[in-house]
Amino acid sequence: MTAAVRSDSPTTHGGPPAVSKAGSGGPSVLVLAGIFAIFLGLPIVTLIARAILDGSLVAIAGRSPVLAALALSLTTTAVSLVLTVAIGLPLAIVLARRTFRGKWFVEALVDIPIVLPPAVAGLALLLVFGRRGLLAAPLQAAGLDIAFTTLAVILAQTFVSAPFFVRAARAGIAGVDRDLEDAARVDGANERQVFRTMTVPLAGATLAAGLVMSWARALGEFGATIMFAGNVEGRTQTLPLVVYSEFQAGDLDASIAAAAILVLAALGVLFAVRAFHWGRVLDVRSVS
Repeated sequence: MTAAVRSDSPTTHGGPPAVSKAGSGGPSVLVLAGIFAIFLGLPIVTLIARAILDGSLVAIAGRSPVLAALALSLTTTAVSLVLTVAIGLPLAIVLARRTFRGKWFVEALVDIPIVLPPAVAGLALLLVFGRRGLLAAPLQAAGLDIAFTTLAVILAQTFVSAPFFVRAARAGIAGVDRDLEDAARVDGANERQVFRTMTVPLAGATLAAGLVMSWARALGEFGATIMFAGNVEGRTQTLPLVVYSEFQAGDLDASIAAAAILVLAALGVLFAVRAFHWGRVLDVRSVS
């Protein structure tokens, strides 16, 4: 006996399921959502529009301090990204594949720079690597002077941005099917070959997203840089510091234009994350 189909069933033969609006909220919810979306988007749109319409974005592009800061930002973020992969990828592998006592503490250490105020991060770095810091004696013996140098910029950027890559890499590696890796081992592949030919390709999208997000965070770093590296033009003055310096000097147009460059870079990063389906790195549930 064939069961009767109710006429109000949400599905139809050959057609898409009906979408219920019961969980979308009433008009008041939609109004509040729209107000908050405008609150988030209006300042960004205004900043970019002001920089473009008044010509300040084009005008500031030719200034030597801005070009020097942009070149320094691109160089230091590239180096910090290499350093992040070199030291962050092994840590991500350990956190994804190993279980050990105190693992929760290591995971907390990785997450702390994300929630730590950047100025506090810069002060902490200064207390360790500064001329009177914890490692001052061995650094001086080695002839290294880190604080208020370009190297300090790189370390500050790495400190605040590396956790984004470590979290993403950990999620991506943990999501790789271990059976596929075991199959490669059965076929004679060693651990390095398994990692290069199986683990990295399968986790590639998440690793790439982590790299992009880490680079974007390094590019926008301000507080830790100014505390640990200072604000010396041509040496430690990155693009975010130009925004601050020009504003302090009273040149609002230059400050707006420099800020617009950073905003456009951030929008480009977010577009890439979504266009290439790297959204998993933005999902905090993937690292739980």
